[in-house]
Amino acid sequence: MSQYWSELVRRLTPYVPGEQPKLERLIKLNTNENPYPPSPRALAALQEAVGAGLRLYPDPSGDALKQAVAAYYGVETAQVFVGNGSDEVLAFIFMALLKHERPLLFPDITYSFYPVYCGLYDIEYRCVPLAGDFSIRVDDYAEPNGGIIFPNPNAPTGRALELVDIERLLAANPDSVVVVDEAYVDFGAATAVALVDKFPHLLVVQTLSKSRSLAGLRVGFAVGHPALIEALERVKNSFNSYPLDRLALAGAVAALEDREYFARTCQAVIASRARLTRDLEALGFEVLPSAANFIFARHPQHDAAGLQAQLRDRSIIVRHFRTPRIDQFLRITVGTDAECAALVDALRTIIG
Repeated sequence: MSQYWSELVRRLTPYVPGEQPKLERLIKLNTNENPYPPSPRALAALQEAVGAGLRLYPDPSGDALKQAVAAYYGVETAQVFVGNGSDEVLAFIFMALLKHERPLLFPDITYSFYPVYCGLYDIEYRCVPLAGDFSIRVDDYAEPNGGIIFPNPNAPTGRALELVDIERLLAANPDSVVVVDEAYVDFGAATAVALVDKFPHLLVVQTLSKSRSLAGLRVGFAVGHPALIEALERVKNSFNSYPLDRLALAGAVAALEDREYFARTCQAVIASRARLTRDLEALGFEVLPSAANFIFARHPQHDAAGLQAQLRDRSIIVRHFRTPRIDQFLRITVGTDAECAALVDALRTIIG
């Protein structure tokens, strides 16, 4: 029945999310979910929000969540946009701020949704190669462009840019919107929100899926100059006036307010990442420096696809990308210490 498809649909190559297998006793280390549960305060807020009030529409502006984000980062509510996960926020950004005559720039190895959005919105783009050590070289972005977007830390590599480098990139591109996608920033990098008042062309995107363990709730936000936020609001209100439901708004506000739990769980993931890195290096793996809740690793004597398949046979799922330059790497989510130990034991047996 594809004869009913539009020409746009025929051209699209959709994003492929990480596998969500339904296997028993599975150790799932492929989609960068947090190994720890959400804040107890967030769960309590969700339970309290379940009631007769669900017959009413949620606040279309998400003002309570905007206020919570603004309070956390010390910005004004007019500088905050909220949406149904950071992927929806990014979709609005591509449409509202990154569709121009000159090409959009982003790394050649990065979040694979970026070229999908370019295809969806007919945006010309150019991939800027990472350095040999898989780091982003900001000087490579000093060319005419219609915008720049990159994750920090980058995905799937986990490598992070220092704020001084981001500031240098912003100073070199004053006429383009620069989007810093900070899905993993809380696990070891510095947020660029500190720069939004200095650079009106900077937009920072975050999610509550990773560091606040709310991937199932779908909440994301952006912080930037009010003029950039207004552009996103115009697109949102032309698409879906109620992107966040009552439960999502209640749970997200409580999660942002529970700073002690957030800090404790982030530190636990960081400590586990360090142990997992040491254990894999002891097995001969090369592990890239990571500021995320995952690591990117390869073994010089073992094919990555083969390792992934043998781990799957042992009910351990990790991510492998059949992409040039990184097809010998595995992206491994940092799980609990017990899950990481099971992974290392399995690899020790496989490698022999």
